[in-house]
Amino acid sequence: MLEDVTISNFALIESVSLDFGKGFTVFSGETGAGKSILIGALSFLLGGKGGTDVIRTGCQEARVSGTFLVGDNQAGALAWLEDHGLEPDNGRVLLRRFIRDTGKTGAWIQDTPVTRSELTEFASFLVDIHGQHEHQSLMRVSEHRRFLDAYAGLTNEVEDFTAKYAELVEKRKKLDELNSSYADRARKIELLSFAVKEIEEAGLKDNEDDDLSTEENRLSKFEQIYSDIESVSQMLFGGNSGELSGSVLSGLKKTKSFLSQAAVNDSSLKVLDNRLENVFYELSDIAEEIRAFQNGLVFDPSRLEQIQDRLALIFKLKKKYATSVQSSLSEVLEYCENAKKELEGLGNSEQSIFELQASVENISREVYSAAKKLSERRRKAADRMASEVKNVLSVLGMKGAEFCVSIKEKPETNDGVMQKCGPYGMDDVEFLISANTGSPPKPLAKIASGGELSRVMLALKTILADSDPVETLVFDEIDTGIGGEISVAVGAHLKQLSRKSQIFCITHVASIASYADNQIKISKSSDAKSTVTNVRLLSPHERVEEIARMLSGNELSSASLEHAHMLLDKFGG
Repeated sequence: MLEDVTISNFALIESVSLDFGKGFTVFSGETGAGKSILIGALSFLLGGKGGTDVIRTGCQEARVSGTFLVGDNQAGALAWLEDHGLEPDNGRVLLRRFIRDTGKTGAWIQDTPVTRSELTEFASFLVDIHGQHEHQSLMRVSEHRRFLDAYAGLTNEVEDFTAKYAELVEKRKKLDELNSSYADRARKIELLSFAVKEIEEAGLKDNEDDDLSTEENRLSKFEQIYSDIESVSQMLFGGNSGELSGSVLSGLKKTKSFLSQAAVNDSSLKVLDNRLENVFYELSDIAEEIRAFQNGLVFDPSRLEQIQDRLALIFKLKKKYATSVQSSLSEVLEYCENAKKELEGLGNSEQSIFELQASVENISREVYSAAKKLSERRRKAADRMASEVKNVLSVLGMKGAEFCVSIKEKPETNDGVMQKCGPYGMDDVEFLISANTGSPPKPLAKIASGGELSRVMLALKTILADSDPVETLVFDEIDTGIGGEISVAVGAHLKQLSRKSQIFCITHVASIASYADNQIKISKSSDAKSTVTNVRLLSPHERVEEIARMLSGNELSSASLEHAHMLLDKFGG
């Protein structure tokens, strides 16, 4: 429900603040006073189009704001707020929008900036404007299905269907992705399989490349190593005969003998004697190990060639499967293990495709079956709905009108096996109308005038009063071309509808205005510099005068005042 609206520098309105309550509120005033400007400002607030031409002459900016009370029954609006991280403040939501003379615009829900499309989307849960405005939901054929579903009591079932349909769409998308990547998957399997085979056939071992490099270095420098070891051996042992005479060991042995003798005579040398003894034995062990190493030195040209071939293979594998040729050999082995796991996953994808295909087929059957049931219930409800709307339209002055609910099945798929479904079922729903007897029904949006559209909407809202979550309805031009008993009937229907919804209506007809709970007068005043539209809530006494003016024109008479009193006494209760 709209609780208040504030308008600044919008068209001819300089500044207006209005508070609203429940029930039926009419806007009246002389022709050209600016009644439609008020609806235009509300439409702008709700996300409607608005160019710089709506800015009051001489001003730089137009602003409109409004507070809405969102009830617990408005599940769509509450869900939208939750999805966008917003929440009402004591059940209230503030909308704001501005446009500057530079063309810049801005919009907010609560204190959060939103796009115009987001504002329009949220506002559609709050207000329906009926007349020559873009918020007229009857002009959108996509809304006709929603009206029919609400009448048939299918809203919850359609929401469940939409969720199931979304699941089907998602699974079909995954299946298409798997199928479209089949060739890529086959190529990848081939490449990974080759890599695993190549690495495994190489029989690599951790750190093998380091060990081989050490061995290669030894074999490639065999002569130098042998010469150096031979020189060391001769220095340690002496000549080739192995005698120690003249060698490091023999000299050390003699030195040890002299120091031991001296230690007998001077005990302070005992420590040095022990240390020299340890050096002698340690050097003796080193000499023996060098001799063993020397005896084991054998040059094998074939082994050097094997090592070099092996290192060349490892180099190639590193170049292909490691980050660089300097990387550890473990990277190649890790690549092999990862490739095996990926191959396993790619192999399982064949099974995944089979299982996903089966799931898609099962859900497709479920969706089709549910769509069939929805379609059957829609068709049963369509005739009843058309009949009820026609009866209401007759009361509202459209006695010759024919109202039809057209339901067409969506086209079949290429294989012809199953009807094509959309997110709301298999039906395309559109309202058709013939405003004149004998004329065939045609699309409502194409042939109905603003007044006729408003009366059709009034008829629909009348029969949907208990199920429609939109609480605020605005009717413009609903009294076009009517008068007498018909205007009384229109007023009665608006009054009846206001027991369930908040109703705003622009009218020139006194009998319609007499049914209202509140009446707001729009007037225009001018001076030498500017023209201003004024808006104010009328007191009971002022209502009598305004309705009298609507009955007789600008000149008030006792007869028109008496007639106004009579209308208010009869219809205004």
